[in-house]
Amino acid sequence: MKFKGVLNIVVGMVVLLIIWGIASFNAGDRSAEVFVYDDDYQKKLNVDEGFDSSKVKCSISERCQPGHFAFRIRSGAANTVGPKICFDGKTIMSEARNNVGGGLDIVVVNGKTGVVENARILNGSPQETLSFLKDIKPGMIVLVASYDNANGMTDEIRNLFSEMGSSKAKSLKFRDNWVFAVRTGLENTLHFEKINVNDEKNNLYEGWPETAEVEGCFSSIVGQANLSDV
Repeated sequence: MKFKGVLNIVVGMVVLLIIWGIASFNAGDRSAEVFVYDDDYQKKLNVDEGFDSSKVKCSISERCQPGHFAFRIRSGAANTVGPKICFDGKTIMSEARNNVGGGLDIVVVNGKTGVVENARILNGSPQETLSFLKDIKPGMIVLVASYDNANGMTDEIRNLFSEMGSSKAKSLKFRDNWVFAVRTGLENTLHFEKINVNDEKNNLYEGWPETAEVEGCFSSIVGQANLSDV
């Protein structure tokens, strides 16, 4: 009987040792999987990728490289939700700012400094729109969003946008949703543009198409930009 008692104690100790060994092994595996993602490592990633470590501006999908301005443009939705134009992390035109309206909402920015030089609702006479567009100097960044109806564009106005780089202005029709961004005065300039056509069969809203939206980055040095449509 004494022998059996000793044997039971030995077996119990062996089992405890095995359980302790397995637990220690698993704990070691888990500790090996822990990765310290500290600030120094994040800074190294930002340097390697060529990105600024600051917050992504205008909530675009990818951060702009240093020396670039971020922007995001959204057209209006139906005749109830106004457009929004964000540049370099600042909302320039929106319903919240109470400075958007039917027609074309347009922002003109100094392409070197990033300073907003003008923001206007173009829904008046064609002469007013023509005068405004002709006053835009080469090298300026132009951001445009349509709202409700941009059908008051004459052929001359359409031609001016086409000369800036637009491939959609000449075909823009009643209640089409259109957004456009470009740096003016550059030969073979890249532009950002999207149009959602007013189509009764495919409109998201009754009588109006889905909102159009673009985002991207413009270099602060007069040159090319990174193209991205959303």
